[in-house]
Amino acid sequence: MTAVLFTAFGIHLAACVLATGAFFLLLLAGLPATGLMCRWERQVLSGARWLVLVALGSGAVWLAARTALFEGRPDAALDPHAIRHAMLDTWPGVVWMARHGLLVVLAAFLFTGGDVSTRWNWIAARAEALVLAALALILLGGSSHAAAISDSLWPRAFDMVHLLGAGIWAGSLPPLALLIYAASRGPGVPDPYAVQTMRSFSRIALVAVLVLAGSGIASATLLVKSVAGLMGTTHGHLLLAKLAVLIAALVLAAANRALLPALSGTNEAKPSATARRMALFIAMEAGLVVLLLGLAGAMTLTTPAAHGDPVWPFPIRLSVDTLLDLPVVQVLAQLRDGLVLAGLGLGVLAIAFLTRRRRKLLSGLAFMLVAGGAAVTLAPLVVEAYPTSYLRPSVTYNAGSIAEGMSIYQARCASCHATRTAGSEALSGSTVDRLAPLTARQTAGELFWLITHGELARGMPEFGSLLGEVERWHVINFIRAFAAARDPRPVGTDVETGRAWLAAPDFNVSVGPLTPRALRDYRGQRVVLLVLYDLPQSRTRMAELARRYGALSVLGVEIVAVPPRASPEAIAELGALPPVLFPVVTNGNEAIVSVYRLFTPGTAHAELLIDRQGYIRAIWRDDLTAMPDPTTIQAQVERLNEEKAPPPIDHVH
Repeated sequence: MTAVLFTAFGIHLAACVLATGAFFLLLLAGLPATGLMCRWERQVLSGARWLVLVALGSGAVWLAARTALFEGRPDAALDPHAIRHAMLDTWPGVVWMARHGLLVVLAAFLFTGGDVSTRWNWIAARAEALVLAALALILLGGSSHAAAISDSLWPRAFDMVHLLGAGIWAGSLPPLALLIYAASRGPGVPDPYAVQTMRSFSRIALVAVLVLAGSGIASATLLVKSVAGLMGTTHGHLLLAKLAVLIAALVLAAANRALLPALSGTNEAKPSATARRMALFIAMEAGLVVLLLGLAGAMTLTTPAAHGDPVWPFPIRLSVDTLLDLPVVQVLAQLRDGLVLAGLGLGVLAIAFLTRRRRKLLSGLAFMLVAGGAAVTLAPLVVEAYPTSYLRPSVTYNAGSIAEGMSIYQARCASCHATRTAGSEALSGSTVDRLAPLTARQTAGELFWLITHGELARGMPEFGSLLGEVERWHVINFIRAFAAARDPRPVGTDVETGRAWLAAPDFNVSVGPLTPRALRDYRGQRVVLLVLYDLPQSRTRMAELARRYGALSVLGVEIVAVPPRASPEAIAELGALPPVLFPVVTNGNEAIVSVYRLFTPGTAHAELLIDRQGYIRAIWRDDLTAMPDPTTIQAQVERLNEEKAPPPIDHVH
């Protein structure tokens, strides 16, 4: 059924594009003034009628096949009730009805004909046909991948503009080839109206191709997003093939533009031969366009690269993070801003001097700098890669998974690798320390490959046969959390504006019999002050937070308190005065505390300030730093509120 869906959609898309291009070229050519142009117009109109009928028929087949796939049963393709449900109760079905309504009106208009003897009647008839065909084409963008993954109007607009550009440029090529070929068959100079049509189309096609390129890049940015998605998914491969075919078509288009001046030559034989060559090139270009439309149709049936799991095809990849290990970068990072600015200023003055005095010397120096910089920079950027380097974790980065991974790691891995538990120093292990901060720069997919297949050269066995896939992701989540906790960039007691990097593991905020909510539910809404407390030493601090909860809540802060052990009496143990109105977790506490103690080792009272994006921005411990008074917390929250933060994201590690 998928093959039927693909075939029907490809034919439907091609018919709509070609019909739009045919009516556009008719309008561009103008009212026919010669016998050649009249015959050509009749041929194009006849072909357009068939294209509209083909679009209607293939659209009906597409709806039936889609209904069968939607229902999960082949017989639904012939079930009127199922088809009616697909038409009326789904957004693609509503779009389908609107588009095919326009096509029905267009078919009726074409087959009934009308009086086009006067110039204005002719223009009105051709313009109406173009508008109907173009609307039926661009409304395809209303049910595209971009429309499905984003509520914004911009992705739909980009798709619609892309379809319109394809209709104007690609759809016009077959009738244009027919026109130029017919014009080249005469014994004399090609029909001047045909030559003028070719010149006008060449100018408009250039604009249409630029629009196609711009809208295509915008859509690809949304649907592909990364080089990994482009190189490692079926959707990305189809896009690359589409680009390759498009480049070949543009080469033919450029060749035709180069032949345009020869159409106006005085030698009758030369313009006719040029016209025949141009007709051949345009026909070849049209053939490539048909292939383009097939690839575009196939892309609609694949998962967008941004949502797929790419299989990286190369043994290496580039990683900017490795630059942090270069001594030069580390030295520059330690320099004060004034010294850096002074150095840049001297560099600018030197370049200005060389520009005025020694241009050749400047050119040579620039070449040496670029070549040397590339040689020095690219080598550290290249790191080893695996097919799963960009695989998305199937288990979210949450406290339960990290705690489970911690247990598996202690049982399976700690004997060979350095490790530690909360509050203790690292034990000695092998030289392969997968808990080192460097691990934070490896992708989750790379860790998954190493755990699954092992590293025989370093003596690490494979665990793919010993641990299930979910267990391996648990271990990876623990490794990532532990490596982040040992990162040389510690989170301090003051919020550093624009420096958000330590992701807070998610967990369920379970409070007694109430419906649990997740920590991630606060993203984009509230700053969270996560409190790890233990009684009786934390009683005074908890009472202070209870009294100040109202003022903090006004600033957009939610306090979430977690005692070390799960207990239905946790809230009652805090006392009734002052009343505790913020959530106190009563279930799953052990996992939450064990994970967050990675970031605050020990058993002291600790508080972590988590911003609206889900990053830990400040940490306080009563055995190292004094607990901040409410005024200090308010100042830190106000600093977070002033940040121009992006929308909440899912932390993929």
